[in-house]
Amino acid sequence: MQGNQLKLAPTGGPGDATRIAHEAVAAGAGLVLVLGGDGTINEAVNGMVHSNAVLGILPGGTANVLAMELGLGSRLDRAIERLSECAPRRVSLGRVSLPSAAEVSRNGSAQSHAKNGMDHNGERHFLAMGGAGLDAKIVFDLSPAFKARAGKLAYWLTGFGHATQRVGQFEARVNGHAYQCGFALVSRVRNYGGDLEIATGASLAHDDFEIVLFEGSNPLRYLWYMLGVSMKRVQNMAGVHTLHGGRLELSGDVHLQVDGEYAGRLPASIDIVPAAITLLMPPGYE
Repeated sequence: MQGNQLKLAPTGGPGDATRIAHEAVAAGAGLVLVLGGDGTINEAVNGMVHSNAVLGILPGGTANVLAMELGLGSRLDRAIERLSECAPRRVSLGRVSLPSAAEVSRNGSAQSHAKNGMDHNGERHFLAMGGAGLDAKIVFDLSPAFKARAGKLAYWLTGFGHATQRVGQFEARVNGHAYQCGFALVSRVRNYGGDLEIATGASLAHDDFEIVLFEGSNPLRYLWYMLGVSMKRVQNMAGVHTLHGGRLELSGDVHLQVDGEYAGRLPASIDIVPAAITLLMPPGYE
């Protein structure tokens, strides 16, 4: 939105929301309102980093993690009403860094950054969360057509399909300590998947991550963890480590996801970028 002028800009495919948001900011837009899922919002965020434009979100996707986190809900009509009560607030972003484009090119996969939403520096920002290991493998294996038909159920059914597969292991280094794990959640929000909470102490109002690390390679152990998540007791379970920090290093040979979208493979680093974007948020959000 520029002045009192409203411009509609529908997306037609991956990467469009980043381009549209970047062009809107460059043209002097004061507000970029995104109707879409977390992946579309993530793209728009990457077109607005460090700008003065305000980002507003409305639910229109599969899980709507950010809309649920902000209390906007999943119903568009109610979300519109609640958004009118929100106020702009400067917040931090997470940033995933993969090997540079030049290094990737030497390895023979120069197109991978563009396909995974990375910029030419191999970086991608996020508002909600990043994940490495098991949940990213599920995102990698998920059929887009199946997701379009089944919605959130597609994630669960694809996840259950891994119940007989060993969970790949990798190293997460946080605050000077190394942890071996099969799943790492690096979160700025409490909400996970639209219905559950894992990082119960995370907040968009904070300038750090809540990092939840899960040990083990036995897939049945992760079914047990998910039971703990559903009972809101997972952070008290053996094999689960909950940490807070502004940076972590991930090494190994497992997949990575950002805001529910596939982002590549390790190694990677994830760090906090303070006061990187302005977001419309409920006045009492903490």
